[in-house]
Amino acid sequence: MEIAFALDTFYAVMAGALVMFMAAGFTMLEAGLVQKKDVSEIVTKNIGLYSIACIMYLVCGFMVMYPSTFFIEGFLPKFSLASLGLSTSLPNEEIGIPYGMEYSQQADFFFQVVFVATAMSIVSGAVAGRMKLIPFFIFAIVLTGVIYPIQGYWNWGGGFLNTMGYSDYAGSGTVHLCGAAAALAVALVLGARKGKYAEDGTSLPMPGSNIPMAALGVWILWLGWFGFNGGSELAIASEGSAIAVSQVFLNTNMAASGGVVAAIFISLILTGKMDVTMAMNGAIAGLVAITANPLDPTAGSAVLIGAAGGALVYFSILFFDKTLKIDDPVGAISAHGIVGILGVMVVPLSNDASFVTQFIGVISIAGFTFIASLVTILVINNFLPIRASDEEQYQGLDKSEIGVEAYPEF
Repeated sequence: MEIAFALDTFYAVMAGALVMFMAAGFTMLEAGLVQKKDVSEIVTKNIGLYSIACIMYLVCGFMVMYPSTFFIEGFLPKFSLASLGLSTSLPNEEIGIPYGMEYSQQADFFFQVVFVATAMSIVSGAVAGRMKLIPFFIFAIVLTGVIYPIQGYWNWGGGFLNTMGYSDYAGSGTVHLCGAAAALAVALVLGARKGKYAEDGTSLPMPGSNIPMAALGVWILWLGWFGFNGGSELAIASEGSAIAVSQVFLNTNMAASGGVVAAIFISLILTGKMDVTMAMNGAIAGLVAITANPLDPTAGSAVLIGAAGGALVYFSILFFDKTLKIDDPVGAISAHGIVGILGVMVVPLSNDASFVTQFIGVISIAGFTFIASLVTILVINNFLPIRASDEEQYQGLDKSEIGVEAYPEF
């Protein structure tokens, strides 16, 4: 038993480290897809949001998401000062491991906290290039400490979605759709970057600063996703769990590959060119699409699920940009939100989950997160304007917000 405990604990910690490395992937992806004058601000924002997420999840988020008692059964947890994460022992009766697994609670907390940062990173990409840092960090406090944990409790903490039979293995809905719904709410209040749309509404190109850097970000995310999905098996010490982890790794990789090929193929057919930014979003879309159930499908099915995500993200990005006029510099709302819905809804194709229950999960997570985020950002904006001025955007947020330019030679 001690060997199994040690192995499962080590696996949880290492999987969490891989997911933590995704923060670097998001940073590189965003930095590569924004203009040179905003890159230092992007880096600062991502380092800051990760740190805020970790602290807020320790202070209250983990307790909210995995409570021992309930204030409103199945919906809201009862707060307890003993559960603020200030104890080195993390007693079972207060926080506990709800899965019945044998591994350390500290490892469990670490694995959970890096997921919270992932959700907040999605918001960062969608609001890049025009949101002030202090309001962004205040929003991060609320999302990571309250909004994310409440809807996460509904699924993974024993709440009403879990009771209904909602199935979301590693978080296509709980993490990615949540982050995208929050991103959409903030983007709507924030508005588009100055110069993104002409007076007649035409979408104008705003090329990124460094495509190789963005591609490196995607490769890091691809690697980190093995921890994201593989770690969600939550065990590896037994023969059955080891086989399950292997299948999850295999399906995760194949889905990303399917997403890339689909996005490239559609781009080639429609434009005669292979759009590298669409290829990168295709990879992320494939990964998001398989995240809700990377265990049950065959490897061939995983390719098809990923390809569906890659195709969907291509058209979704164009729709948000050209039709809805919602400025999303990295395509985060589409890749994580629209494809997150796809990922949740295809789960019943390979297990006994109900389409109705899955749809209720989508509506609950997206609806609650969007409304809560919209109210939060409107309140913040009322006291502290969230949008950088036209002049600040023209000069670059590196100059107005950071004081250190990423590319001073330009």
